Amino acid sequence: MSRRPDPLAQVSDFDIRLLKIYRSVVECGGFSAAENVLGIGRSAISQQMSDLEQRLGLRLCQRGRAGFSLTEEGREVYQSALQLLSALESFRTEVNGLHQHLRGELNIGLTDNLVTLPHMRITHALAQLKDRGPDVRIQIRMIAPSQVEQGVLDGSLHVGVVPQTSPLSGLEYQPLYSERSLLYCAVGHPLFYADDRQLDDERLNSQDAIAPTFRLPADVQAHYQALNCTASASDREGMAFLILTGRYIGYLPDHYASFWVQQGRLRALKPNQRFYDLSLCWVTRKGRRPHLVLESFLESLAATR
Repeated sequence: MSRRPDPLAQVSDFDIRLLKIYRSVVECGGFSAAENVLGIGRSAISQQMSDLEQRLGLRLCQRGRAGFSLTEEGREVYQSALQLLSALESFRTEVNGLHQHLRGELNIGLTDNLVTLPHMRITHALAQLKDRGPDVRIQIRMIAPSQVEQGVLDGSLHVGVVPQTSPLSGLEYQPLYSERSLLYCAVGHPLFYADDRQLDDERLNSQDAIAPTFRLPADVQAHYQALNCTASASDREGMAFLILTGRYIGYLPDHYASFWVQQGRLRALKPNQRFYDLSLCWVTRKGRRPHLVLESFLESLAATR
């Protein structure tokens, strides 16, 4: 003898909605009284109740001239619905609570020397993350942009910050900062005390200069191609080391160079002409698994503008 299938082998979102309507009907004492509470007409409520009865395979209530009343099965379904809907609400509350008490770790890969940016969006977002999740463990790696992107791709990093260039497949990029880089030389360089008006392109482009080895947009690369690049560096700190020798010129972000400028150790060469603006963005992996700590950090990052 074949076993009759259960009317509700699975509880769908549609079933949950019908049970919520049923709860309101019971608590209001009938279809007419529930109209204002539910914001739908009596005929629509009647249809929804018929759908629920059909789904459950039970007669839940009597309606007609004699008025509204629950069947015995209807009373039991009402009690079970209260338990189910209460459990769902408890689940929602507990999950929301996880957002307020975050646990786990966040692994971030950063292009070097962003901390001197006046916006400090990353700093503020990390502070908010720590406030929301005192037990969250934060690990920051200062590495080259290509390593940041590779780390996000292979999952060793949750998020990274890199210069915005041609996007890599499998990664999502969102704008974060824009920074300006100027062409600098240091004390001891022949151009340090030169008058900008006497610095023509030929003289500038003949100086020993530094090129970065990390990826940059084509319009930015053009600024380096115009120079006589006889040295290279994998990051901005390496470029600063070489510029500060007084033997090379090179581009540095103005916020990063300002410390040495104020000390009188660096000067910008023709700053109104020799500069470029670079967009920086945060990068995450496409199709990543849900990660509450990461999502909380990204939410704070997007809010700190």
